[in-house]
Amino acid sequence: MKDLGFTHRFVPAATPGQGGRTLLLLHGTGGDESDLLDLGRALDPAAALLSPRGQVLERGASRFFRRLAEGVFDEADVTARAHELAAFIEAAAVPYEIQVEHVMAVGYSNGANIAAAMMLLGIAPFRRAILFRAMVPLSNPPATASPAAQVLISEGRFDPIAQPENGQRLEELLRQTGANVDLIFQSSGHQLTENDVAAAQQWIVSIA
Repeated sequence: MKDLGFTHRFVPAATPGQGGRTLLLLHGTGGDESDLLDLGRALDPAAALLSPRGQVLERGASRFFRRLAEGVFDEADVTARAHELAAFIEAAAVPYEIQVEHVMAVGYSNGANIAAAMMLLGIAPFRRAILFRAMVPLSNPPATASPAAQVLISEGRFDPIAQPENGQRLEELLRQTGANVDLIFQSSGHQLTENDVAAAQQWIVSIA
């Protein structure tokens, strides 16, 4: 593990050096750099995996940015942390021989929110993203064009945290940047389900 500013794990692709996909795995609150490795393997068994740990601690739980209360984000911190994470991805691309144009973000909850923030700010080093249980991370993001972006948002219809209207609003904001967005709902709460994984697998195939 190289010191690139974030504690992280990197798992090489099944066939290194072939210019394949790298999944950027971004965990939810209380997770770490190992949390989503199994999910990443399920989504793309051949991909390389890059998984950083959020650097903010909330009562001992790792997050990617601060919040002021449940569902209330410190938007200045969101912006600052989004820039830090974007810089980490760019830095990691060199030693790990990652082709940034082939990076796909996969975020859950807090991780999905920081991925969305990077896209809304126009600083994402990726143009593909799967956002599970995402909320709107910035109330008034800049009008930044990202015309090549493709995004899947998968929300829980009965989620008490990332309620359905969050996904609808995020879809609208991302579309305003020029992104192509697919918004789907699962008959579940905040937790991930097998249907989430299956839908994401199908979406990855559809955009290949």
